[in-house]
Amino acid sequence: MMGSGKTTVGKILSEVLGYSFFDSDKLVEQSVGMSSVAQIFQERSEAFFRDSESEVLRDLSTMHRLVVATGGGAVIRPINWKYMKHGITVWLDVPLEALARRIAAVGTASRPLLHQELGDPFTKAFTRLTTLAEQRGDAYANADARVCLQHIASKQGHNDVGSLTPTAIAIEALLQVENFVTPKGARASGRRNSFLQA
Repeated sequence: MMGSGKTTVGKILSEVLGYSFFDSDKLVEQSVGMSSVAQIFQERSEAFFRDSESEVLRDLSTMHRLVVATGGGAVIRPINWKYMKHGITVWLDVPLEALARRIAAVGTASRPLLHQELGDPFTKAFTRLTTLAEQRGDAYANADARVCLQHIASKQGHNDVGSLTPTAIAIEALLQVENFVTPKGARASGRRNSFLQA
């Protein structure tokens, strides 16, 4: 989901693993020659962005030893799952209130899916995130590993996920990936990349 920390955590994971890091939104922006996802949505359309996103994920799926932070909506297209399943997919599961606080703190201008909502930045973000979570929840659950920030906060004795560091989240992601690959023998399955989604 937007604002979950995919890019920040992905960069940490790629550094720890010695892998390359890619942000699929940035690659889409570069491929279409526009400066932001919001601009692409406004000047072209969401469908155009999603088509470009699928092309980028297709290209990335042919590469090895990389961590990819996808856009939060990448999960809505089944073809993207085909590409993402060339690697190990990780869902950063962040409580909606925490996401809305993060997004409201930095503003909603760069979030094209929030422009239609009315109200203050927190209310706009929370309302739209709730709808998106209902629409995408089953798709996010397709991930190979789930990193639940509420669970990490509880283990560390915190009530608020806002007190978690990106490093703590990345460590939990590595543990969840290890749990996924070890018992099922996926090391021999040929999966090569990690795609972060939320």
